[in-house]
Amino acid sequence: MSKLPRPFLKWAGGKSRLLPQYVPYFPKSFTAYYEPFLGGGAVFFHLPPQRAVLRDVNPELINAYCCVRDDVEKLIELLQQHAGHHNKEYYYEMRARQFSSNLERAARFIYLNKTCYNGLYRENSRGYFNVPIGRYKNPQICPEQLLLAASAHLQNARIEVGNFDLVLSEANADDLVYFDPPYHPISATSNFTAYSRYAFGEAEQIWLRDTFAKLAHQGVKVMLSNSDCEFIRELYRDFSMFPIAANRAINSKADQRGKISELLIVSYAVDNL
Repeated sequence: MSKLPRPFLKWAGGKSRLLPQYVPYFPKSFTAYYEPFLGGGAVFFHLPPQRAVLRDVNPELINAYCCVRDDVEKLIELLQQHAGHHNKEYYYEMRARQFSSNLERAARFIYLNKTCYNGLYRENSRGYFNVPIGRYKNPQICPEQLLLAASAHLQNARIEVGNFDLVLSEANADDLVYFDPPYHPISATSNFTAYSRYAFGEAEQIWLRDTFAKLAHQGVKVMLSNSDCEFIRELYRDFSMFPIAANRAINSKADQRGKISELLIVSYAVDNL
């Protein structure tokens, strides 16, 4: 089981723990797979290897995926070097440092992801990563077997920086598109939608719904995750919605971390339900 591909990054809102609940809603078959909000890629890694197009607006994230796909052995060597030097001083030195080569950028990105607070990715208005160091006794900075398995799974994937609506001109009938956008906030304390300097507010949620509807009209199989709230339910009222029980992973108040309801929204008929 350890050789099965799964996310090599920690990612806020990652879907690894929710996959058992998602499985009944995946279409029985599809041709190509598109994931325009890549993040940790849990759904992509869960599905059988196939032709895929993976996108995100975060260029550092996309660069890391490309290096895992194209040059994983050299990337592992660089990560092992980071692991050998890791301490608080080294973390902040790497956080402040910029590299020019793609491999060094990817190794820095993964190192920071494995050692920062909660694996959170956050940038300031200037586009600089600014998350403090996490409290880990033994962070897994270089999960070699995980990276090798991910690299093999990524071989047939096109990976690039881009907005989610690019899929409109590419996906065909019987393809599968999975949208996992920054969730619409359900309260003031959960109003965290900017994993990068690019905000994702109500206007972007409406833009995404319009994209979802256009794809569905073209016969594309579309699946989307979002928060369970009146705004999202109203946006997607013409489509099938299924509640998913999820843990609140990021909240500053420990007593407010617990089970919440999310929505899984699909454009197609779900078999056996």
